[in-house]
Amino acid sequence: MNNVVCKIEKSGNRYNAWSADGTKWTSEIGTGTRKRAFEQNMAIERRIGKNDRVYWWKVPMEKFEDTLAPVVPDISSVDVPSDHAEVLNFIHSSYSLKPAGLMMTELKWKYLVRGAVRGKNIMMTGPAGCGKTMAAKAVVNSLDRADFYFNLGATQDPRGTLIGNTHFDGKKGTYFSASLFVKAIQTPGAVILLDELSRAHPDAWNILMTVLDYGQRYLRLDEKDNSETVKVADGVTFVATANIGNEYTSTRVMDKALMDRFTIVEMDVLNEEDENSLLNYMFPHVDGGVLSSVAKIASLTRTECSSDTARIGSGISTRTTVELCGLLYDGFTLEEAAEVSIYPQYDNTGGVDSERTFVKQIVQKFCDDGSSDDLFNEDEMAEAAVEAD
Repeated sequence: MNNVVCKIEKSGNRYNAWSADGTKWTSEIGTGTRKRAFEQNMAIERRIGKNDRVYWWKVPMEKFEDTLAPVVPDISSVDVPSDHAEVLNFIHSSYSLKPAGLMMTELKWKYLVRGAVRGKNIMMTGPAGCGKTMAAKAVVNSLDRADFYFNLGATQDPRGTLIGNTHFDGKKGTYFSASLFVKAIQTPGAVILLDELSRAHPDAWNILMTVLDYGQRYLRLDEKDNSETVKVADGVTFVATANIGNEYTSTRVMDKALMDRFTIVEMDVLNEEDENSLLNYMFPHVDGGVLSSVAKIASLTRTECSSDTARIGSGISTRTTVELCGLLYDGFTLEEAAEVSIYPQYDNTGGVDSERTFVKQIVQKFCDDGSSDDLFNEDEMAEAAVEAD
């Protein structure tokens, strides 16, 4: 991949490098090179030298902007039709486009596709690790349209990410450089993924208000009422993901006015049968009995955390079960995999009465390595004794 051109965006004290397709190249480029490129409003191009050595060269920003114009499909040639009868047929036959690894009911998948086809703002909600981002990316891929990805929960500079930055150059003076988001909303028919919207800074929500409002659909480049605006292009669809609820760390109570701008698609927590089916699909070379145990363990924790007398605050997510099964595939035992992927998520305060102890007791019921009677290592036994005193 020789022809990679990146733009540098400042987020807090960090200078991040992004290519036009949304790929982050920050770790590949030296800090000094990124900083100087940002200060000089220049892009950085990846080049391959002798012996396949990689070089990053500063190039005019126009070179990056040339890569920004994604090939926007000719709507007449895209499989997403405009005739109403054809639209109905597309929506109601779209379940075949759903990836096999995405556990989502046919009704909710068709509802999601319908929202995207009709240009709705869609918000995927549900607990952490239930597949919101996977579903959002899947529907983007199924529509064969230009797409852009923005993780709003990770940015510390909402204005820089969504609007752009002001630069100073000794020759040019002060000038404004638009963000990738500005380019994205001007791309007709684009699908824009706003990941972790519930973790975004409230400033990001305020900036997005007019962008997401069907009656306005513009981005204001400055806080002044008479400042320049950028109109959202025809056919642009926004798909957001959010964890709704106080139990999620770093999430904020989302503004009702912002929520009203979205069609909500709620992702369900998988039941034991669906979890087992997913794990067997993803890990066909792992023993089916062990995978069944993992699904059962997850189901038991989810049932417990939803009870009136819950001894744990959250159940094991599908993301965690997938991570655990990956460890099983790489030769770890169930107990070893649980030790590094499950237990650290639970509070160890309280010794034998802690959340972690309770989850360990569930896992140990399914371990067949003869250690089911030994729930604690020596350090934990000592800690439990201290707690008891």
